[in-house]
Amino acid sequence: MARRAGAPAAAVSEDPRRVTPAGRPRARALGIPFEGEPGPLNAITDVRNVEVGYATLIEGDDVRTGVTAIHPRGRRGAGDPMAAGFHSFNGNGEMTGVSWIAESGTTAGPICITNTHAVGVAHRAVVEWTVEHHPEAAEGWLLPVVGETWDGWLNDINGGHVGVDHARLAIDSARGGRLEEGSVGGGTGMNCYHFKAGSGTSSRVVGFAGGRFTVGAFVQANFGARRELVIAGVPVGPELVDDDPIEEAYAPPGTGSVIGVVVTDTPLLPDQCRALARRMTIGIARTGTSGSHFSGDLFLAVSVANPGALTTVAESFGGAPEAFDDLRFVPWVFLDPFFEAVARATEEAVLNALVANQEMTGFLGHRTPALPRARVVELLRTRGMAR
Repeated sequence: MARRAGAPAAAVSEDPRRVTPAGRPRARALGIPFEGEPGPLNAITDVRNVEVGYATLIEGDDVRTGVTAIHPRGRRGAGDPMAAGFHSFNGNGEMTGVSWIAESGTTAGPICITNTHAVGVAHRAVVEWTVEHHPEAAEGWLLPVVGETWDGWLNDINGGHVGVDHARLAIDSARGGRLEEGSVGGGTGMNCYHFKAGSGTSSRVVGFAGGRFTVGAFVQANFGARRELVIAGVPVGPELVDDDPIEEAYAPPGTGSVIGVVVTDTPLLPDQCRALARRMTIGIARTGTSGSHFSGDLFLAVSVANPGALTTVAESFGGAPEAFDDLRFVPWVFLDPFFEAVARATEEAVLNALVANQEMTGFLGHRTPALPRARVVELLRTRGMAR
């Protein structure tokens, strides 16, 4: 049966930047050095009002999949358009809604991430949810954002196991606060550098003009060949190739994909959001990948600043009086610290997806080992890169 993966009822006392709600270590718990100031949760939910929900499907021997939903403005703000920008580093993947983002520089509503063959299901779920909860936003047309990565190694991806009700569960159960990572939501059946991976998140705080702004990153990590893995600048992958069932079976090197989402409360223009989305590529590259032809690497950034500033399609249908939209934004010449924050948060989000995980066996008996955390710490210490 489907279940929502989230925090247990009893809160844990450990630093949330180092430990997940279920008590699994995050990358910082291994002593991996990271630059920049994280938010208090070190998660995309450090951005005010952001809510994230998971539907996690683990059934029998063959079902290892799910859906992740992100409400950048929270449920209540789902009808309010945001400045948005998209970047495709490698196009062997799918993210819906990006033609409209390229045209208008905006998007609205929940963002879903799932497996490759469940994109249509999640798309339908977003439409149904919006019609029910924000009918005014559905008076014209809806162009939801749904991204995907392939989980066919561990999951019976052709079995149609993800239904509209599962995607609705992810959308409806979304909340703020601490997030579980690893094999949850859309990341349930995903692998990264041929280790078990999936969902990961991180954040950075940037000061500007006397204020403090948060850049939150979320990734569904499913990319890279084992030999490529780099942690804190140390090429650990070549030392960890001894147990790699994916490589042994059939997969071309680097097979897989990554979906990355940045949400920030920094006031930005649409093209500035696109520039932030491009910087997710740098964070991914810092973990070692060179970007395989077989990997769909797609990135979206949105700014939740300037609420109510953008006229909606529905308002134009309603005969709203002619008026100018007005966006406040950080000048381009001051954006470098925000670019840096994106790269740093993205890199850490990938490593969190790897560290906060465990071995999984699934479809056809396929197995993916977990990142051997103790060996990684030893390798980093020999290079002076573990605290």
